[in-house]
Amino acid sequence: MERDIRLYLARHGQIYGHEKGIICGFTDNPLTDIGLMQMERLSERLRLNNITAIYSSDLQRSYRGAQIVARDHNARIFKLSELRELNFGTWEGLSVSEVQERFPEEIKKRHSDIINYKIKGGETIHAFSKRVIQCFDSIINNNHGKDILIIAHGGVNRIIICYLLGIEFSRLFNIEQNYGCLNIVDFYPDQNAIIQLING
Repeated sequence: MERDIRLYLARHGQIYGHEKGIICGFTDNPLTDIGLMQMERLSERLRLNNITAIYSSDLQRSYRGAQIVARDHNARIFKLSELRELNFGTWEGLSVSEVQERFPEEIKKRHSDIINYKIKGGETIHAFSKRVIQCFDSIINNNHGKDILIIAHGGVNRIIICYLLGIEFSRLFNIEQNYGCLNIVDFYPDQNAIIQLING
């Protein structure tokens, strides 16, 4: 059976603050030189593929990668705030070790209910997953017969992969998504999704 859609799902490149484990959900940190190189490698990897549309988070770390890949394709870039990473609220800009030191009780509460726990000023994974999946379904429904690219974030990609595989979102952190990685998913007319590559 001939496939209907091929989805290239990538994570943005390395960002400033990564070496300190800084939490950047909605925080708009730029790509490092290494991050830019990772996006150049992604661009080269996809150069000969017929990508007709590129979807990106509106945060610069994703959008810059979309611009780099778009140079080799006659493809419009769609910037979507719905593809942003999880909003970590008051934890934004802190390192993981700082959060563990300042909010030990909150960490325990989050671990006990990872889906519904809401960081002050942030969002739950439940709300996050609804936002991402609604956006993702719209993208897929509007691109039948095409090959498309989404450049988003580690959390966004994990939600999409869990959704496609029927895995509970509480397991999303069991899926690795390295900086600059590529996932490939083929969709068929019977609506089956076949994942060809994860974290490549």
